[in-house]
Amino acid sequence: MLALIREPWPWYVGGPLLGLVVPLLLFVGNKHFGVSSSFRHICAAAIPRLKAEYFRYEWKNSLWSIVLVAGVIAGAAIAVLFLDGDSPPQISAAARRMFLSWGLTDITRLQPTQVFALNSMFRPENLILLAGGGFLVGFGTRYANGCTSGHAIMGLSLLNVGSLVATVSFFAGGALVSNLLVPPILGIGR
Repeated sequence: MLALIREPWPWYVGGPLLGLVVPLLLFVGNKHFGVSSSFRHICAAAIPRLKAEYFRYEWKNSLWSIVLVAGVIAGAAIAVLFLDGDSPPQISAAARRMFLSWGLTDITRLQPTQVFALNSMFRPENLILLAGGGFLVGFGTRYANGCTSGHAIMGLSLLNVGSLVATVSFFAGGALVSNLLVPPILGIGR
């Protein structure tokens, strides 16, 4: 049984299980799946005297969303601490060659240590990139009225045209940024 939990599940098992979250949430409590609004709920709960109208609402009605995020964090911690969840994913030979062409030789962890090592993350230019990227992700999530999981899983299942446009844009933007902007920013060759 433990081997079943320790090994990655194939897409045809994990995908449908994740997909079943949508009808479960709709049928059980008429809730929409997504995690981006949880930060708003946490801020409204933790700092009740915030002056902004955006944070003045009955956040307790969305407590289930905060519990969902806590479960995601707890599940990730259990996976890393007890189930070898921080081992590197299996990647194709083509991906391995691409990383080598970028000068990334140590791909034995989830993230290349040459890029994500603690000593390089705290350099001023990397802190600016992290803060700027975090701001853009947060702003974009609110501006798009949801995050990738909300649009791609919940919105598409409800046949929402805006979610289709958002999901296509997420993938196109991710492909462009990872291929055109990330290598020069990180100083890795192509």
